[in-house]
Amino acid sequence: MSTKLTLGPVLFNWKAEYWRDFYFRAADEWDVDTVYVGEVICSKRSPFFEPYYGEVAERLSAAGKKAVFSTLSEIMIPRERKMTKSVCALDDYPVEANDAAALFHLRGKPHYIGQYVNTYNEDTMAHLVKNGAQHFTFPSELYAAALKTLVTEAKKLGAGSEIMVFGRAPLALSARCYHARAHNKIKDNCQFVCENDPDGMELRTVNGKAFLTINGVQTMSHTYMNLAQEVPEMMRWGLDYIRLSPHTLDMGTVIEVFQGVVQGRCEPLEAIRKIQEIDASLKFSNGFFYHKPGYLWQSAA
Repeated sequence: MSTKLTLGPVLFNWKAEYWRDFYFRAADEWDVDTVYVGEVICSKRSPFFEPYYGEVAERLSAAGKKAVFSTLSEIMIPRERKMTKSVCALDDYPVEANDAAALFHLRGKPHYIGQYVNTYNEDTMAHLVKNGAQHFTFPSELYAAALKTLVTEAKKLGAGSEIMVFGRAPLALSARCYHARAHNKIKDNCQFVCENDPDGMELRTVNGKAFLTINGVQTMSHTYMNLAQEVPEMMRWGLDYIRLSPHTLDMGTVIEVFQGVVQGRCEPLEAIRKIQEIDASLKFSNGFFYHKPGYLWQSAA
């Protein structure tokens, strides 16, 4: 099987109609194989999108795309446990687990493992497969040698393998919402201020240097991970899927460019140039892949 493209779950708090229309475009216009749907970061956001989940999933399926529902990456309160249990009970669509609580509900049932589950070694993979895991998206902070080992092990275990290759990298989760605190609000009465930052809120050092990005309870990289030049190497490992993480920039062009790299129609450095043309202010990084600080950029040129 040749490497295919996936569109990860929207991690940010977008306007509900914009969120819906984004997935409609994914169904009708974009050349991706699998699309992940569901709230991963904050359960308080989910009620805005829930009215559209069924319609989005049906439209994706009708367009020949595989729809996968992703669970929360952090579960703190009874409402979130109930929400996770409800997602895991789905029978019509595969479920991607992003927290151990989801693994509890999915045990013995075929399911996906998301990048928020710390799958760092072969023993972990073997254990998860024994309990029903059939597909893995590996954490973004892993370096090339470790990723290659896990992709190879996935093949041995008969499981699918996936690596995120574009988007702000997820770094950490907190019980507190820094996004709310930055606006002098508390998590329980946040008034959904994260909606004002549809690609996350930039965090700067005291001397004004861009440093990280805040997305509700999540900390992300300020830079956009871009592994276009590394995709051919990962394809040689036998990687099944590459994941593009949704942002408000022109995702159609990003998808087209990465599809060109996978199919050999676009040279990686040309792909990087084309993505840069979308927004000249974008800063790319690939440091994790080279076992270096994640924010660094190493060019093949």
